[in-house]
Amino acid sequence: MALAVGTPAPAFTAKDTHGNTVSLSDFKGKTVVLYFYPKDDTPGCTKEACSFRDNYAAYQDKNIVVLGVSADDETSHQKFTEKFNLPFPLLADVDRSIIKAYDVDGGGYAKRVTYVIDGNGIISHVYTSVKTDTHATDILADLGL
Repeated sequence: MALAVGTPAPAFTAKDTHGNTVSLSDFKGKTVVLYFYPKDDTPGCTKEACSFRDNYAAYQDKNIVVLGVSADDETSHQKFTEKFNLPFPLLADVDRSIIKAYDVDGGGYAKRVTYVIDGNGIISHVYTSVKTDTHATDILADLGL
């Protein structure tokens, strides 16, 4: 069961694609799209990542941060990022602590769930049913952008 709208987003810290430490608190005051996906370089996950890639300029224009999260390690994220030219960080949640905190544990992988977190750290939107090829534009439409 995904976390509810209006719930404070659980704090997290993880390594990203390039080995940088990323924390939710780094983005205080900004809207964050935190999307969880099962595995790097699989068909649905690739469509979803490319949807965010292809619409990334629109997110940047609105000062919205996009972060992808899976249980894959940094090396896997680096290969996935390079192969598909992904412009946003992927977080390596190898111990699945973020996946568990956001209640998206699918038993060894992350369920495909996206949270939009407002600038105050509150969950404003939850997507549990995702169309991978249009997900990024669906979120922008929901946010009125």
